[in-house]
This record gives sequence, structure tokens and C-alpha cells, in this order.
Amino acid sequence: MNKNEEIIKFLDSKKAENIELIDLRNSEYFVESVIIATTNSSKQAIAIIDELKILINSLGEKVLFEEKADEWSVLDLGDCLVHLMSPLYRDKYQIEKFLISLKR
Repeated sequence: MNKNEEIIKFLDSKKAENIELIDLRNSEYFVESVIIATTNSSKQAIAIIDELKILINSLGEKVLFEEKADEWSVLDLGDCLVHLMSPLYRDKYQIEKFLISLKR
């Protein structure tokens, strides 16, 4: 199982919803992939990020940057971004549409 699959499996086990992997290897975006998931509370998102960092370290990877906020948290793994968003922000910003448009 590769890193992205491990992250998706972990997010699913922590009850994140609507988990989506967007492969951007054939685009000019600055990362190869983006994982987006919906969380139902900032408490859930922060707990997921804290545990996700442990998983990432166990895979021999590093978190280069993290941003924790109530509605939208991000982990930068260098070649992958992980976005945890509230339902409101995910609907409002629709970053999936933007990212998918880059693949064309």
C-alpha cells in the first residue's frame, strides 16, 4: 500500500467523510496529489491531524508544513497536500473543481 492509500485508509478509520484523492502528476500543479476529506468538527480535524502526523512519520515521510484551523486544516507532505475541511467550507470553496480543472 502506498502513502496515499495509507492516508485514505486512516482518514476512513477516523470517520472522515467524502474522502477524495486527486492525482495531479500530469499537471503543472506544485504537488503530485491532493487528498480532501470532510470532518464534522474542528476537534475531529485536529485529532486526525495529530494522529496523521504519527502515521506519516512511521511511513518515513515528513510533514513540511501544517495549518490547523476550525474550518480548514492542511498538511503539506511535499508531494501531497491533505485538506480536512468542514462541510460548509468544502461546499463554499469547491477546491476539487479547481484541481480537476488543472488536469485538462
